[in-house]
Amino acid sequence: MNPWPAPAKLNLFLHVTGRRADGYHLLQTVFQFVDYGDDLTFRIRGDGLIRRLSSLPGVDEDQDLVIRAAHMLQQQCGVEAGVEIQLEKYLPMGGGLGGGSSDAATTLVALNHLWGTGLSTEQLATLGLSLGADVPIFIHGHAAWAEGIGEQFSPVELPEPWFLIIVPPVAVATAEVFSAPDLIRDAHPITIRAFLEGKGCNTLEQVVVERYPEVAEALAWLSNHGRARMTGSGGCVFAPFEDKPEAQRVLRQLPSDWRGFVARGRNCSPLLERLREANTV
Repeated sequence: MNPWPAPAKLNLFLHVTGRRADGYHLLQTVFQFVDYGDDLTFRIRGDGLIRRLSSLPGVDEDQDLVIRAAHMLQQQCGVEAGVEIQLEKYLPMGGGLGGGSSDAATTLVALNHLWGTGLSTEQLATLGLSLGADVPIFIHGHAAWAEGIGEQFSPVELPEPWFLIIVPPVAVATAEVFSAPDLIRDAHPITIRAFLEGKGCNTLEQVVVERYPEVAEALAWLSNHGRARMTGSGGCVFAPFEDKPEAQRVLRQLPSDWRGFVARGRNCSPLLERLREANTV
């Protein structure tokens, strides 16, 4: 039984441009996927029960986005079948790589196929938005320019470099970062053209590096080898390289107690490739 991939994403830049009356922050960002992430395996049951065969430390089953996504789709579509879900977790929690949102998106896409619920991509994305602002991006599965709270997006075609991604030994609390009094909330909006010309940064970096010295150290180290940046609300940091050997060469220089990996940037998510494969069987 081939697993379904839940790939990581990188925010190639991220500006907080304002705040809505309901407290949600307005963003500008570019998402790109990488060919590295979690794996999920689904075994259909006939009794309607939804069970997880793996657990996440500190995450109760009723709070697990994977289980919530499965229940939501089952209830929305009146599905009588159930499922057992095995999650192989490779992406760090609190790393800014979108692991939880990606897991939820993969669950919706895979079960829509396996249960035969027949929802469109847009319908799945609408369901997924209630689980997290990033979930629709993973469901649509294409590199995108995003605005609003992340739910307004349009596909973009980008270079697909090799990335070295460093995973500092911290789990950054997203809510803490966005509630920080020193967070820049009025970053100047930019255009796609300006981004492609090299403009843009991650305006969350300043808050994170002041609170998590491990992230500051990783950014400083990686900046000696390339254009280093933090993804999302942290704490993973990354830099692009033209080819895999160069990225791996820098990876080998990582301090022995640091964790990192090399992955290829992908405009088309590996999840969509897996879905196409499933549809041809």
